[in-house]
Order: sequence, then structure tokens, then C-alpha cells
Amino acid sequence: MRHLWLTAHTDVLESLRAKWFFAYTLIFGGLVALLFAFGLTESRIMGFTGLSRLMVTYIQLAMAILPVFVLVTTVRSVAGDREAGVYEYLLSLPIGLGAWYWGKLAGRFLVVFLPVFLAMLGAVLWGLFRGVDVPWALFTYYTGLLMALAWCFLGLGMLLSTLTRSADVAQASAFVLWLTLLLFLDLILLGVMIRNQLPPETAVALALANPLQVFRTGAMMLLDQQLVMLGPSAYVILDTFGERGYMAYALIYPMVVGTLSALGGYMLFRRSDLP
Repeated sequence: MRHLWLTAHTDVLESLRAKWFFAYTLIFGGLVALLFAFGLTESRIMGFTGLSRLMVTYIQLAMAILPVFVLVTTVRSVAGDREAGVYEYLLSLPIGLGAWYWGKLAGRFLVVFLPVFLAMLGAVLWGLFRGVDVPWALFTYYTGLLMALAWCFLGLGMLLSTLTRSADVAQASAFVLWLTLLLFLDLILLGVMIRNQLPPETAVALALANPLQVFRTGAMMLLDQQLVMLGPSAYVILDTFGERGYMAYALIYPMVVGTLSALGGYMLFRRSDLP
């Protein structure tokens, strides 16, 4: 465990010196600042007021930005070291492969999750200072959703990083994966339904296999308990899971996907030709 945390600490320090981390932090901090500047905490639109309105907007923006940032920065973890030819040096150190791999995963998780969380926490603290009512249930659940989303794409990024042999191929694969999941939210899924005349249950099952769709639907659940915005598919989801059941599914499923992907990447990493 000591070697694991030393590796995580090293990865955190390396990320803090990288330009992408500065841009990543600036984007999420800037988003919250812009939302405050436009007065979203004081507006009332369709029943959403105060910090609830800000968090709803922030979580939707995070869904578009967080996955691609996590994928693009994480896929270079293993592929970049392999391409740079530093494995001989790493293997000469008294650190096991497991400690190195999981240490990089833990360090990268802290780096990608903390800026997103701290930006939302800053909004809550500012709201308390201004005397705005804080929706603590919404804040807690959205924190869990962001954690699950970050872990999911972190695991997928580590898997892609072990499968590819160069950083350029890894980044291209990350973009393809992200675009596929993004398109599958609506466009591809709608085309499959129309062409094959799938039963509603099958179409919903395909949609809920997509972590982005699970995240988006879970973000709706606290504010739209009947999922009116989803139309008829809401009946299938609520009849199958129930409200609390789906809220739990939205937290657990992305974590499972990320964990299994990270485990798969670790098994490939151990069996690969490291140098």
C-alpha cells in the first residue's frame, strides 16, 4: 500500500505540472463563476430556483466535458510511458506492477474528480454566504454521480491505454469511444429502433447500457421524479427499477463499468510485453 500511495502521489504531482490540468480546473471553475455571473442562483425557470437551478445546469455541462477530458488525459498513462521507453527505469524500482498501475489510477482519480467537486462545493459555500437555500440532497447525489462518472471513464481510459501501443492511437481511440457513446444517446439508438422495430424494453435496455445515458437520466431523477422529459420510456424505467432503485443503479452501474474496465486493463498490463 505504501508503494501504491507513493505512485499516486507522484502521478498527482506530475498532473499538477501539466498544462491540461490548469485548463481543466479553469474550465470547471469558470463554469461556476459564469453561472453566478448570469444570475442563475437568483432566477426562477420552470420551478427551478437558487442553487438547484445552478446545479442542474452545471451537471449537464459536466456530462459533456468531464468524460472526454478524463479519457484524453488518462489514455496517455500507460501508452505514453510505453512510447517514451521509460519502462526499463520503472521496472528497476522496488515497486510492483500492481502498486504502479493502481497507484496511477488512484492519483488520476483525485486529479480529475477534485476540481469538479470543489467547483460545486464552492458554489454551495457561496450560496450559504449569500443566504440562499442549499439543496443538500441534490448536492450529495450529484456528487455521487460525478464520482461514478469520473471513475467509469477513468477505468475505460486505463483499459484503452493498455490496449494501444502509442499515445496517438490511444487518444484517437478515446475520441472514437466518446463520440460513440455520445451519438448513442439519441441518434444511433433512434435509428436502431426505427429500423428494427425493437420492443420498448429492449430499446431502453440498450440505452441504459450506455454510462452517459445512465448519468443523464439519474441527474433528472431528483428534479423530475416521473421522468416526464423522457416520454414513454419513463414508464419502462420506473416499472423496472422504481425511483430509488434507478437512483441506486445510476450510481452503481458506472462504478462497476469503470472497475471491470480497470481490472481488464490490469490483467492485460501484467501479461503484456512491458519493455
